[in-house]
Order: sequence, then structure tokens, then C-alpha cells
Amino acid sequence: MTTVLIKTHEAWLEMLMAGSMSHTQNRQTLLDFSDILFRHFTWIEHEMIGTGEAYTYERDNIPVKVDRLDSILKNIILRLNELDLQLFGLKDKALSERISSDIHYMIEVLHGMNDEVVTAFAMERKFPGISLTQEATDALTIFLFEETYKEYELIMIYNYLKAHSDDAFLNRIFQILVDESFFHLKRFCDMAAKMGILAVPRVVMKELYQIEDVTQFLKDGIDEELAAKEECKRLSEAVAKDSPELEKFFDFINHQENYHIALMKDALAYFAKKDSNG
Repeated sequence: MTTVLIKTHEAWLEMLMAGSMSHTQNRQTLLDFSDILFRHFTWIEHEMIGTGEAYTYERDNIPVKVDRLDSILKNIILRLNELDLQLFGLKDKALSERISSDIHYMIEVLHGMNDEVVTAFAMERKFPGISLTQEATDALTIFLFEETYKEYELIMIYNYLKAHSDDAFLNRIFQILVDESFFHLKRFCDMAAKMGILAVPRVVMKELYQIEDVTQFLKDGIDEELAAKEECKRLSEAVAKDSPELEKFFDFINHQENYHIALMKDALAYFAKKDSNG
């Protein structure tokens, strides 16, 4: 099942990258398929936990730099076909049949997609319709490189915590944080693609999500969210003169971090109450 988990992980990310680089009606379909593959990933992970099989979130590198969308779609189809052949390793046959059915439909749709030129790797560092100063361009470039990885990292961490918890209160918080990080990741990937600097986030080290002290992680996480708020504030100020639209967007992201901090504080208070009750 380890191979199935890895291949599903890779297919999910590659599909997300394909959706990010598309600028036609293909885009939403690819992003929807990416969401489905992530659900597959969590279902396979759940089965592995149930059978006691050890696993990590390791995966191979995913080459996505293409000039035409058709090139990455062909790669994804090959990856999905390979994954379909590996599904015999799943003990849950209902799950295996569901994933296989989804894969067959995805492959059929991908075969029928119209090709398009891809500019997501052109490295022009220009945001469409907006003339940014060099300072603002550099600030936005650094932010997107750092935050696309950070949001992916948070998805993996909170997903791992949720997968290994049977506490409904905590799992609600973990799921909200996964969903929020997905929204941010998709928006940042979209912006990176528009600037020609799209990149696959690097692999997350197992030490970051195989957490022994969750309370300390949450405390550190609050500090990181506060730092992220400052980054959003600085970026908002950097682009303010050139783009009120981007300024408002980063203010919007900044304000969302307040709720993330509140959720982590709720989780910390919950842990403290549990400890006090013995």
C-alpha cells in the first residue's frame, strides 16, 4: 500500500500543478480532480493506519516544466494508469473499486481536453495587468516561493495530525486548517503561474509532521502565523502603490491568519483542560 500512497500523492500534486498552469476552462476540472485525488490519498492513509502499516509522506520529484498543457496531461495519464495497476494492494475492495472508477473517468476527460500554451515557467516575473516596481516584484517573488511550500507543509502536517487522532474537537480544528491552507496554496500557485515562477513544493521532512509534542507545535505554530501576518502586511505595503487589488488581497490573507491563531489557541486550551483533568 505504500506504493499506492506515494503514487496517489504524486498524482494529486501533479494534477494541482496542471490546474494552476491552465488559463482555460480546463483549469477548474483539473483542480477538481486534484481535490478528488487528495481525498483518495487520505482514504488510503486511513486504511494503512487501520492495518498498522508504517508510512511517511515521502515521494519522488515531480517534473512539471512544460511548454504545452498536453505534455503534462500525458504524464498524468501515465501516472494514473500506473496507479490503477497498483490498486490490487488495497485490502478494502470497495475503496479500490471507487479509486479505479475515478481514475478511469479522469483519464477519459484528460484525453479529451484541448491543448494550450503554458507560460507558468517563463520566469518573466510580471503580474498580468499590473506594473509592479522592482522592489514589489522581488518581495512578491520571495513570498510566493516561501508560502507555496509553507501552505503545502501545513496541509501535510494537519492532515497527519487529523489522521492519527480520534478526537472530534481537535479534528474539526485540524480540518479547518487543512482547508484554509488548500485555499492559500491554490491562490499562491495561481499567482506564481501568472508570474511564470510556478514550482512544485519540496518534500516535507517526516520530522515536521510526525509530532510528539502537539502542544509545543501549536505554540510554535502561533508564532509562525504571527510572522506570516507580518509578511502579508509588508507585502501589502510593498504593492500598495502599484496595485490596490493585490494590497487588498494580502490584507485579506492577513486577516484570515487571525482565525487560524484563534483555532490554535482553542486547541491549546483544550489540551490544558484535558491535562488538568488528569
